[in-house]
Amino acid sequence: MSPIRLRATALASAALAIVLAATGCENGRPIDGKNGSEDRASGNSSLRWQKCSAPTAIQGGDGKAPGRAWECAKLPVPLDYAKPDGEKIDLALIRIKAKDTSRRIGSLVFNFGGPGGSGVATLPGFADSYDKLRGRYDLVSFDPRGVGESAGVRCQSDAELDAAAQLDFTPDDDAELRTALASNKAYVDACRRNSAKVLPHVTTTNTARDLDRLRAALGDAKLHYFGISYGTELGGVYAHLFPKKVGRAVLDAVVDPTQDPVGGGLGQTKGFQLALGNYLKDCASQGAPGCPTQDQITDLLKKLDTKPLPTSQGGRRLTQDEAVNGIAAALYSKETWKYLTAGLQEAMGKGTGDTLLLLFDSLAGRNPDGRYSNLQAANRAISCADAEQRYTVDDVKANLAEFRKASPVFGESAAWSLLGCSDWPVKGQWKSPDVRAEGAAPIVVIGNTGDPATPYEGARKMARQLGEGVGIEVTYRGEGHGAYNSGNACMTRAVDGYLLDGKVPAAGLSCS
Repeated sequence: MSPIRLRATALASAALAIVLAATGCENGRPIDGKNGSEDRASGNSSLRWQKCSAPTAIQGGDGKAPGRAWECAKLPVPLDYAKPDGEKIDLALIRIKAKDTSRRIGSLVFNFGGPGGSGVATLPGFADSYDKLRGRYDLVSFDPRGVGESAGVRCQSDAELDAAAQLDFTPDDDAELRTALASNKAYVDACRRNSAKVLPHVTTTNTARDLDRLRAALGDAKLHYFGISYGTELGGVYAHLFPKKVGRAVLDAVVDPTQDPVGGGLGQTKGFQLALGNYLKDCASQGAPGCPTQDQITDLLKKLDTKPLPTSQGGRRLTQDEAVNGIAAALYSKETWKYLTAGLQEAMGKGTGDTLLLLFDSLAGRNPDGRYSNLQAANRAISCADAEQRYTVDDVKANLAEFRKASPVFGESAAWSLLGCSDWPVKGQWKSPDVRAEGAAPIVVIGNTGDPATPYEGARKMARQLGEGVGIEVTYRGEGHGAYNSGNACMTRAVDGYLLDGKVPAAGLSCS
């Protein structure tokens, strides 16, 4: 979705409430997982856990430190794995210890998605959802390289981001197109100027290597892992690189590893359209007054294209792009559908855009005080370091009709977001990630039939790519992004039974 261009993230809802293992190459270098990332890493760092400070602005912090049970540390890892004894960067870590130390299994490492989300800022807010798992695991998360306080990518200033958000990224004429392209180039130039040293090294492959360093530093023989959204892609890449190091792992809200950016963008467009339709049906079924229709939404967006709405937020106006992203943000969780209704009613009835702008801010990583986390910058940098495709205006125009057909609300914005890696100073690594993981332990792969950001079909493709006996596909028939945190008892039993007791769910299990 332009201008945010997120791949797939669990953080929107949080803000609202490689067989190539021995022979493959990454930019001419081995990617076999042995490039400085094996158990010898355990002697590379002695983690010094201490009381956590409040997450910083770049992490998306609100100024509040987590409780005294939380501990934080730094893990040094190579900036460039081709030079494992060269320059290091520090990864920011957070944990809370297991309650039952006599039955402790080890550490359970979380990645909540993005790419670009700070695990240090996110895990404490989600901890209650994983309280039963904490009975036998230390709950651990981290800022991946390029994110937050782990050599976080920096691009534009807060004021520059605010100004850019006011532009039209779904151009209707040559003048608007020139403005959008100039804005994109200015953003890329700022990333190059402020973060050139780290940009080549923020690939998902390198983050998977970091995960293995983290496993060893935590003292675990196997990596027990819970990946959500983009975190499922990271988990799949880790399993490919280090199949024998996979412990008990769950992938929830699964990214389709077989798709290129066009396919992924189109699939996500269809997913958001499906979720929007489900929201509209649900609203109408409640019999509440003022439920919007899709025609009313598309009419509102058409009007916003030429006349943004006023807000009470320091002179900021609600633009068409911000409204589209605000609507998308509210669709990540059924619990936030009510705010979408309120925001649409406010925009269509009162002619003001405060609620939709707040929803946009949650997706953009903008705090109420006007400071941005580096979610956008890290997301762009990691996405462009991963994907080798570089699309042109002609490519967008060639795909516009199909994107518009997929969704009259989200399609055009999603199509133009394909230009996000244009002019990027670093070459991408792959056409799509390799997640084949022959010999790995079973990995539970959960697909949600109503997921907007990671459509249901991605789970089946991930399970197949992981390999027979490795990917164990489980279905949740529900709404929102992800399944475990839905509160569904069947899903909770399946995941907890595996992570706590090693009971592999039956392949094809369906929960509703």
